Order: sequence, then structure tokens, then C-alpha cells
Amino acid sequence: MRSFGFGSLGCALLLGALAVTGWQSAAAADGPKTELKAGDRVVFLGDSITQGGVSPNGYVTLIKQQLENLPLDPPVEVIGAGISGNKVPDLQNRLERDVLSKKPSIVFIYIGINDVWHSESGKGTSKDDYEKGLKEIIGKIEGVGGKVILCTASVIGEKNDGSNKLDKMLDEYCEISRSVAKDTKVQLLDLRKAFRDHLKENNKDNKEAGILTGDRVHLNNAGNRFVANQMLAALGVEQLGPDRGQLRHIVLFKFKSDVSKEQIQEVVDAFGNLKNKIKQIKGYEAGTDVGVENRADGFTHGFVVTFASEKGREIYLPHPAHKEFGKLVGPRIEKVLVFDYWTN
Repeated sequence: MRSFGFGSLGCALLLGALAVTGWQSAAAADGPKTELKAGDRVVFLGDSITQGGVSPNGYVTLIKQQLENLPLDPPVEVIGAGISGNKVPDLQNRLERDVLSKKPSIVFIYIGINDVWHSESGKGTSKDDYEKGLKEIIGKIEGVGGKVILCTASVIGEKNDGSNKLDKMLDEYCEISRSVAKDTKVQLLDLRKAFRDHLKENNKDNKEAGILTGDRVHLNNAGNRFVANQMLAALGVEQLGPDRGQLRHIVLFKFKSDVSKEQIQEVVDAFGNLKNKIKQIKGYEAGTDVGVENRADGFTHGFVVTFASEKGREIYLPHPAHKEFGKLVGPRIEKVLVFDYWTN
């Protein structure tokens, strides 16, 4: 590892951050296109798949992180509104509380799994109620000025040859969703088709689960990234890059001998405060050297900044708050060492 002056370091890292990465392809959504604007509020309405989507690796969280990289002020707000076990009638019952009262700009409706799945216990949703319910939900969302992106249901079993027990019924309900989108002239995101196309290419062993789901229905990490990319494409937003985990940005300082403890603490406090000014920072740690091998080479203070993507680092480096910090710390350090790496 090589030590740099603070100014040349920032320049070198910025060049690295601008390196091109590959993007996963996603199926384009049909119908009217939706464009994000500053201050938009995006709601994700659905069942347990969407409820799980707000977890750290969930698709709602991944979309939120990607939207934070957009140069929009005020930023786009993301709201997860998924409840386990929900069917279309459940969405109708809680629409005012969980969606309309939020004054949404855009609403993704990702529903249909339980309407079909629960039919096995006699508690599914009839086709007529499913269609009428979707149309009522869409009408009420549009009534408060929101735009709808209607998603077809994904899978109940990942076998790619049509042999999952509920494939036929699920396809029938997805066809209703497609028809509703056409009738109401809203944007359709055909997740069912996207899943099936992906599974034909990537499930050569015709497994029932383990490709995009953990249990035939609920998304695993790969499934969450897949859905996030489909929805980002529907919004016209750049998709997620390859899943390399989180990006750690390690910084070590060796202070000049004439810098006081008070001045060092001022630097430490200012570095820690960056996380309150730069939303792309997803994690922060700091500490002083406690090594016993005497190999620190005079570096006494270490900092770990975590980003969700290279894009986050790309925004962080030239950010005004980071530049202001550089003005503070620059005259006080003899050397700075930086090392970045990906981790899961």
C-alpha cells in the first residue's frame, strides 16, 4: 500500500470510482412510462414478499439505496407497505391507511401470490373479486394523483417446465393483472414473465426452489436483487451492479508532531459527522491503534466508511462536506493511507 498526500489521494480515488461496471439486464415494463422527479414518494404495496423487501438485503431497501444516488433535491422517499398473508381484498381494506394517506407519487402493486396460494385451503380470492379489487385500488390511487405500476405475481415454485402445482392457476391470475393494466392504462411490470424467462436460463436442474426464492415463494438475496432491477428498469433508473457485498473505505491518519490532542479530536469528530451530511455513507467506525507489533508506521487513527455501491463512493469523494473536511484535516496530517475493498 502506498501513502498519498490528501489532495492526490482524492483525485486518485475519484478516478477509480468512475470505473465502468456491468449492469444486469431487466425486462422493460409495458404501457405508460413513469419518470421520477425530485420529492416523489414511492410506495411498495404487497404481501410478505414486500414486507421482507424492507430488510437489509430486501428489494425495497436495494431500490432505496439506488435512488439515493440520483441527483434529486429533495430526494425520492421510499415507503414499504407489505403485510404477510395479504391478498387483494386486504389491500383494499388498508389502502387509505397505508397508501392514500401517504400522498404517493408512484405505487408499485406486487400482489397475487396469496390470492392463488390460499385457494388450497379454500381462502383464495375469486377471479372476479381479484379483477374488481385491482381496478378499485388503481382508481383510488389515481384519485389522489398517484401513478400505478402493476406487477404480475412471480412464482409459487421455480420449476421451469410448468410442473409447479399452481402454475396454471397463477398464470390465469397474472393474465387478469395484464388485462387490468391494459383496461386502466397503467404501467405493467410483468414479473411473472421475467421470472420464467430467468428460470429457463438459470434453473437447468429444474429445482423447485433455490434460484430466486428460498422456499418456492419468498425471495432470497438473488431474488431480491432481481426484483429490484426489474423495478428500477420500470422507473428508468440505472440498475444495480454485480452483487459484491458492501464497499469498505479504510482511511488511516498519521498526524504531524505539532498537532494538539484537541485538534486531533476535532478531526475525529468532523470525520464522524460526515455520516450525517452524506446519505451514501451506510456505516462508519473509528478507532486508535492498539497494535502490539509496532508496525503502524506512525499511523494512529483509523476510520472505516461503508458504501452500498461504487456510485455511493463516487458521490462521497467530491461531496462538498467531504471537501470541507479535507480542508480541515489536510494541514494537520503528515501522511494518509487509504485502502478500499469489497466484503459480503
